[in-house]
Amino acid sequence: MGDLDPRVLFDVVDLMGVLANGVLGGAVARHLKFDLVGFTVLAVVSGLGGGMLRDVLLQVGFPVALTNSAYLSTAIAGAVIAFFLHLRGKWTNRVLIVADALSLGCWAATGTSKALAAGLNWLPAIMIGVITAVGGGMIRDIAVGQVPRVFGGNTLYATGALIGSLEMAVLYSLDLPNWGMAAAILTSATVTVVARRRGWRLPGAGEWDVRFPRPDWPPARFRRGRRKP
Repeated sequence: MGDLDPRVLFDVVDLMGVLANGVLGGAVARHLKFDLVGFTVLAVVSGLGGGMLRDVLLQVGFPVALTNSAYLSTAIAGAVIAFFLHLRGKWTNRVLIVADALSLGCWAATGTSKALAAGLNWLPAIMIGVITAVGGGMIRDIAVGQVPRVFGGNTLYATGALIGSLEMAVLYSLDLPNWGMAAAILTSATVTVVARRRGWRLPGAGEWDVRFPRPDWPPARFRRGRRKP
C-alpha cells in the first residue's frame, strides 16, 4: 500500500470525471432528443473539451485526449451509457455529482501544473486551471445554444475550480505537486458538493448593488436649499 503511486489514483479520478461528464453531456442530449451522434458529440465535448482547450492554449503538442485512447474511449462510453440507460433517481444523481466534483479539482490542478511547467506565471496558470475544469461544460452549453451555466444562477462550481487552482499554484511552488493535486481534489469537491446541497451561489448583478446617491438622499427637509421647520 505504501508503494502505491498517487498518480495512479489521480488518473482514476481523471477518467472517472471524463465518464461522469460524458454521461452528463448525454443527459443534455437526451433532454433535447438528440440521436446517437448528438449524444457522442456532447459527451466528448463535456468530458474532454476543457483538457483539449488547455493543451491548445499551452501549445505543448497534440492534446492528451488525442494521444491517449483511454480518454476518448471513456467519453464515448459515457455517451453510450446515457443513450441506452435513462439514468434517474436520487442515488444516480448523487454519484454523478460527486464524480463531477472530484474531477473538477483534478482538472483544475492538472491545468495549473501544466501551465506552470510550461513557464507561465502563477496568474495565467490559475486561469488555465479554471478553463481546464469548466471549459468542457461551457463548450457543451454553447453548442446547444444555452448560456454557459458557470456564468451565474447556479451553485458554486467555477469557484471550486478557482480554489483548487490556487492550492495547486501554491503547493507547486513549494515542490509539492502531488499534495497540490490531492488538496485541489478534496477542497474543490467539498466546496462544490456542499454548495449544491445548501444552495450557495455568488450574487448576481443587482443583488448587491450599492447605489449612491441613495434615492432618498438628501432628506426632504434639506431639499430646495432650505431646511423645513
